[in-house]
Amino acid sequence: MSLRLTSPAFGDGEAIPTRYGYRNRNVNPPLRVEGVPDETKSLALVVDDPDAEKPTGKVWNHWLVWNVDPTVAKIPETWSPGRDGAIEGKNDYGELGYGGPNPPDRRHRYRFRLWALDRELSLVAGATRRELDAAMDGHVLEGASLSGTYEPE
Repeated sequence: MSLRLTSPAFGDGEAIPTRYGYRNRNVNPPLRVEGVPDETKSLALVVDDPDAEKPTGKVWNHWLVWNVDPTVAKIPETWSPGRDGAIEGKNDYGELGYGGPNPPDRRHRYRFRLWALDRELSLVAGATRRELDAAMDGHVLEGASLSGTYEPE
């Protein structure tokens, strides 16, 4: 079985419920993880908005989490990664942790991407996406993604 990421809150390509938006409850949606390769030492999760590149000039990063336990099967709504030993980076709102969808102009597509890694990453809390990508380089065993859409309010 290959690595798989799903959510009971929305299906792949479907609308993300408004409660997960930045201007609403701003909590992460629940996620399910399956098919983690046996040799995995940690998982990394990134949520981003590639459609933000046109209005903002970059892909907008909403959540960066690494050193997630590879035995995790469920990431609950309102998850506090630090309690489980995972580490969060700085999102593009300038905050640590999850920053929900908040499209500035039209419906945007959001990518929830998960990577199985062959090691834990030695990054400190608050690291950037660039730092996370560099630390993962050469250590990805497998990846999975889930996408959803969100309309501006």
